[in-house]
Amino acid sequence: MNLAIDRVDDVLTVRAGDAELFRYVYRPEGSAFEGPKPYLHPVRTLAGDVVTAYRPNDHRWHKGIQMTATDVSGQNFWGGVTYVRDRGYLELANVGTMRHEELVPHATGFAERLTWHTQAGEHWVDEIRELAVQDVESDSWALRFSTELTNVRGEPLVFGSPTTSGRDLAGYTGLFWRGPRAFTGGEVIAADGQGGPEMMGKGASWLAYVGQHDEVDRASTLVFLDHPGNEVTRWFVRTDPFPAVNPSFAFFDKLVLEPGETLRLCYRVVVGNGAWDRARIESYVDSHQWQRRDSMNSTDGNE
Repeated sequence: MNLAIDRVDDVLTVRAGDAELFRYVYRPEGSAFEGPKPYLHPVRTLAGDVVTAYRPNDHRWHKGIQMTATDVSGQNFWGGVTYVRDRGYLELANVGTMRHEELVPHATGFAERLTWHTQAGEHWVDEIRELAVQDVESDSWALRFSTELTNVRGEPLVFGSPTTSGRDLAGYTGLFWRGPRAFTGGEVIAADGQGGPEMMGKGASWLAYVGQHDEVDRASTLVFLDHPGNEVTRWFVRTDPFPAVNPSFAFFDKLVLEPGETLRLCYRVVVGNGAWDRARIESYVDSHQWQRRDSMNSTDGNE
């Protein structure tokens, strides 16, 4: 794999041959209200089609693919408004930041060290994440995203979601993809014969989203694979009023991280040319099973 990583200012651009796969903005500008944190955008297929959205008018804090956390002991590391039980969404002085500290490129991607700080300036989480490009083929490529979140607050951190605060089927938190506006009304296909928008809140080892592009007569497919070692995952997925996928680790139930403990999560996002049907997706998943190289805490770049 001929992978090139270029760094200009606060942006990494990752290419495979002549194809730009994605840009990673690791020290973003923007208002504190949007919860500044690194993001991937644009993410592209090998055909050059963009499969992410940036600052859509309905949710300005949605930026491509991001690691988020909607409720951490009452603090919002997601951005925007916060859901409060029996009161709805409110604008509160609780929007934190994920600050870039160090970045180390390697042969297939890069590792990054970050710190999470509340709006009041308290340092609550140390994070080590790794992004690695895998399985670049003729019409698809995959991004492996892994993260280790360590509680440095000195007291328990409680991860939740709007659903754990009382909003029905709004359990989003964690790795979040916002698709292009043109993908609205797309097709959702999931493991074990499942699929459709009714996947909201359900479990599955993988979930795919197929969308049609504007301007060009093409479609793209994204397949999100959940690592078998993750905590209990439930899918947040919407096709309307906007396209979004999030393997949530605190959809229905809160997750408590004790002082000094580390939460490890790992996912793979496959970016494919064209509209893949169930048979094509299942064949891909079967032939690209999780391997020992995909251990949850792999940050050595030897993939």
